[in-house]
Amino acid sequence: MINLFDEVSQECSRITTGKYSTSFSLAIKLLHKEFRAPVYNIYGFVRFADEIVDTFHDYEKLQLFEEFKQATYDAIERGISLNPILHSFQLTVNAYHIDKTLIDSFFNSMKQDLDKRRYDKADYAAYIYGSAEVVGLMCLSVFCEGNPHTYEKLMPYARSLGAAFQKVNFLRDMRADYEGLKRVYFPGCDLSNFSQNDKAVIEADIQKDFDLAFEGILQLPAKAKFGVYVAYKYYFSLFKKIKKLPAQHILQNRIRIPDYDKILILAKAGIRSQLNLM
Repeated sequence: MINLFDEVSQECSRITTGKYSTSFSLAIKLLHKEFRAPVYNIYGFVRFADEIVDTFHDYEKLQLFEEFKQATYDAIERGISLNPILHSFQLTVNAYHIDKTLIDSFFNSMKQDLDKRRYDKADYAAYIYGSAEVVGLMCLSVFCEGNPHTYEKLMPYARSLGAAFQKVNFLRDMRADYEGLKRVYFPGCDLSNFSQNDKAVIEADIQKDFDLAFEGILQLPAKAKFGVYVAYKYYFSLFKKIKKLPAQHILQNRIRIPDYDKILILAKAGIRSQLNLM
């Protein structure tokens, strides 16, 4: 009956994804059915780790983090966990041979959020890699289905897509990160004097990531391309909306894409796909 436990565990990861991110949940639904559960499993794991460092302020976060980290490695080694999120994650890690060093880097970045408040350029690059780029690489492991040549070819693009998503999140959540968590991720930024030039420099960097990521999306296996493209379009639309606003506006309001715009993005993406324009 282990198959039933696997199913229940993966359903927990699917529910977690849907509750925390309607955009990612919808994009995952557009992947080939073989890829949906594995990607939900990755997102559920990432989401739980992020909750520990960002939300559980009334608890011993370091202890919870270390216990979660050890439980993750134990689950992967044993091939089972009574934590359904970790059980579903290990199913994906072991089925798709996800490199353990990606998980190490992810935990290293998450741990930084427990006490680090400002980042220099080197710290920022390392944090982006561990918190976002490796997640893109985990998903790429699934999409490539064990083909090492395809994985190696698409690695730079997957990293850029993960980086673009994370940097847009940082830009969108700049005020909340600073006021609620006392964090400033962008190197050299003084949020008491955040200028239009500061914003433009950050946006130019993000644009480079989006440009490279799009090249990679066009080369993805067919079973993954449409879902990843829709996720890209959601974030790129959010990015374009942020670009139009003055620097001080994003320090006062959290920018989002309304549901009707998401539906329009999906419809346009579907048309492009049907016309073989992507």
